[in-house]
Amino acid sequence: MCSNYRPVTRSDRLLTFFGVERARDEAPIDVWPLGLAPFIRLAEDGSGHRVVDDGIFGLLPNFAAELAAGRKTYNARSETVARLPSFRESWSKGWRCIIPVEAFYEPNWESGKAVRWLIQQPGEVPMGIAGIYRKWRHPNGREDFTFAMLTVNADGHPVMQRFHKPGEEKRMVVILPPQDYGAWLSCPVAQASGFFKQWQGQLDASPAPLPPRAPRSSSVLTSRMPPPESGELF
Repeated sequence: MCSNYRPVTRSDRLLTFFGVERARDEAPIDVWPLGLAPFIRLAEDGSGHRVVDDGIFGLLPNFAAELAAGRKTYNARSETVARLPSFRESWSKGWRCIIPVEAFYEPNWESGKAVRWLIQQPGEVPMGIAGIYRKWRHPNGREDFTFAMLTVNADGHPVMQRFHKPGEEKRMVVILPPQDYGAWLSCPVAQASGFFKQWQGQLDASPAPLPPRAPRSSSVLTSRMPPPESGELF
């Protein structure tokens, strides 16, 4: 499952590929759980227009007491999203979103140890990943959007079955065909599970190891390694 990706942040690419306008323009940087990144949803005025907001990568339910809970809820399994406490309200209320992604990363163990690989579409065409979202109120009273990516089983997929630790279930994010963006955001909840499919388009994959860790200071070691994958404990 995906814990590290590069979001689409350039305003021209968001407009061209997703039909949304963003007020500011940023170069893309890799995002980890609890990082801020754009996501696309329907406007709350009922107009059916798409809007883009920044949200925290890691969906936080209203009962989450602290931001750190998002380290376990950045991926939502399609098989359980409707019933797990962390995700079921977002699912039942149709709070679905599209997460615009330039590329995402997965661990490849074919060498005998985990090596980060980059996965993207040919020609660096961005992808729209199916997600769910909600607002979360911080203990200080501030509200932020939060979101999670939806995943499906990846057994038999020519690219995605190559990733994750041996013996673990193969999973992949739900990549939406562009022609399905509108339907995914607006369809009734009872029909939304029809989008839970393996991506059939081409994907390119290549090694993209993390940079070396920062040097150890006197008391603190800064690490850029990803957090443990979601155990869906909530």
